[in-house]
Amino acid sequence: MRKTKMLFVLLMMTCTSLFSQSAAIQEIPIPSPAQLRYQQYEQIMFLCLDPCTWQAREYDDHSMPLNKINPAKLNTDQWCVVAKLWGARLILFVAKHTGGFCWWNTQTSDYGVRNIPWRNGKGDVLADLSASCKKYGLGLGIYVYPGDDNWGAGIGSGGKTSDSTKQEGYNKVFRQQMTEVLSNYGPVQEVWFDGSCVIDVSDILTKYASDAVILQGPMANIRWVGNEDGIAPYPNWYTVKKSDLATGVSTAAHSDPDGDAYAPVEMDVPLLKVNGHKWFWAPGTDSMLPKTADLMDLYNRSVGRGGVLLLNSTPDVTGLIPDSHVKVYRDFGHAIRERFGNPVPATKSMIGSLLTLTFEAPTTIREVVIKENIAKGQRIRKFVLEGLVGDNWEKIREGTSVGQKRIESFENIAVSGLRLTIAESIGAAGIAGFTAYK
Repeated sequence: MRKTKMLFVLLMMTCTSLFSQSAAIQEIPIPSPAQLRYQQYEQIMFLCLDPCTWQAREYDDHSMPLNKINPAKLNTDQWCVVAKLWGARLILFVAKHTGGFCWWNTQTSDYGVRNIPWRNGKGDVLADLSASCKKYGLGLGIYVYPGDDNWGAGIGSGGKTSDSTKQEGYNKVFRQQMTEVLSNYGPVQEVWFDGSCVIDVSDILTKYASDAVILQGPMANIRWVGNEDGIAPYPNWYTVKKSDLATGVSTAAHSDPDGDAYAPVEMDVPLLKVNGHKWFWAPGTDSMLPKTADLMDLYNRSVGRGGVLLLNSTPDVTGLIPDSHVKVYRDFGHAIRERFGNPVPATKSMIGSLLTLTFEAPTTIREVVIKENIAKGQRIRKFVLEGLVGDNWEKIREGTSVGQKRIESFENIAVSGLRLTIAESIGAAGIAGFTAYK
């Protein structure tokens, strides 16, 4: 009788332990469909055009008369073609920057596209871009700056006016602007509130952007990396405490592998970044264009660390992305495809947490790409990569976070096989990809 009772107690303890473990596993934050789609894009193109382009400035000072702003050759199809050259799958368009100029045909402001010569004031860049994105199979993201210099809500204000008597009036304007851009030009897959947003637009986002990722503000579900270098931290954890995320300004610095909210990090970086930092085109800036090797290093340290790279593009005063910039994007895309387009053929086998690639003959390898099944959350905490040299397995690399994509680069090594061990994980970790490259 005592043995039976003891067995029953042990059985109950085991079941309780398994239930607790299962419950803990179920509590791992997982991405929403919008977050998952966004992370799988990996590469996104920022698109910055503003009156400050005509002023050769980074911020609009309203010094250029509206009748002088005429991007006569503007062609949003060209923007989409350029995005596809380097593998971008979404265009995030700055529909309104800090100066308040609106690129869609709105009645909320006289400072916008309807009051410039382009298309006799009948043009609507956001409408054109929305149509082009659908035509080329690209997602559309929208950046509408929460502030507006015309209302005394300057840089970093989040939409708070310096004159409190104007706040209610601006709140109505901004809410109308958000309603227009989200309801008339969608579907919108990403919304950017640069510097957060103090105006309540939660009802508008819920109604018109429920399938979008949102950067900054009270409803944020992705985070800014915290710099404009385009580089992800490593390890790169996708989770954060809900209390930090709720501030609307959490960054990669708040990442917590044990966090209770899922909010991956985005890396934004200007193309014009050599010996300077420019988001908007200006004459004589071709010397600031990076070399392909620099962009590949950037790719390694953003996408290769499981992040989403938001690389800028900046049309000139004609409305087109300059040919010199197009060449940079084309060469970048070619380098990505050349480097990762043809993995080494291998036989795969997986036993438990051990995944092995076997080659037909000793093969010189220089890179490995590991992909986690992030639909189930970010579970891997430590991995070890080994190569079969002769009859011995030799450690090549070890790391922590994997996420959407982890690129491991190393000196050329001739191996007959590669072995990936998931040394630590929260629950059962799923590997979505394990490939080697010469």
